Amino acid sequence: MSQLNYNHLRYFRAIALEGSLTRAARHLNITQSALSVQLRSLEESLGQPLFERRNRTLSLTEAGHIALEYAEGIFRSGEELADVLRHQSRRSRRLLRVGATSTLSRNFQISLLGPLIGDDTVEVIITSGSLRELLGQLDGHLLDIVLCNTEVRRESGEKWHCHLLSEQPVSLVGHPSRSRKAFRFPQDLEQTPLVLPTRESSIRVAFDTLIERHGIRVNVAAEADDMAMLRLMARETKGLTLVPPVVVTDELKAGLLVERHRLPQIQERFYAITQSRRFPNPLLRRLISSKL
Repeated sequence: MSQLNYNHLRYFRAIALEGSLTRAARHLNITQSALSVQLRSLEESLGQPLFERRNRTLSLTEAGHIALEYAEGIFRSGEELADVLRHQSRRSRRLLRVGATSTLSRNFQISLLGPLIGDDTVEVIITSGSLRELLGQLDGHLLDIVLCNTEVRRESGEKWHCHLLSEQPVSLVGHPSRSRKAFRFPQDLEQTPLVLPTRESSIRVAFDTLIERHGIRVNVAAEADDMAMLRLMARETKGLTLVPPVVVTDELKAGLLVERHRLPQIQERFYAITQSRRFPNPLLRRLISSKL
């Protein structure tokens, strides 16, 4: 490790960003052979290969991704040193890159990530997208963790791990009733407009199965695959909306909505997806252990 120096990291960073020894050497204005020697010296110092060749380009190994993250941190620290001397101090923070599916409750995300977001030593970057997109980014080391409400089963050869974070009941919520009559489940569903998750949702599948068992035909007024949209529709519709109460926490506390009927036999499950890595982000253990 005594041979590791700032130039080694600068050369390594240039290769990682350019994806090619030739382009990196041209950018650095040194010969390709000299750059190759510097890279080999860095890999020997670290005891890990940092690149692998794929289709005539150099791709970072897992150790390479970790090294690049540390190199970026070291360069940021160098910039911070200059800022400190200019009386423009900034605090260095640890980074956690989180992917969250668009179907996931924003309230759940905030309750889970809140302690980290409120930690001055941590920077949390949240990316939204489909589960397929986010898993691709996880596989490409662009994310540290993916949050979703769909269990991801690991196939042979895959390195994903699915952690159950929480199980929460599902309810039919709506505006407070002016009638003194209590809502009767399932009889009153036939005359009540419903806003439901789309059929791709596990709670919708469970709800449809339950209704079919009772022999009830329901009036589906609208469907949405986004929990934020279901929350807005619950506030606007005159009927009932099928959601986990955590989605409408603020509305329930304010009395804008009430739980008309809780369905304990239907559970919304929240998961965290991680990958097996030799160098996992140390913040992951803290996050996953804080199950709600």
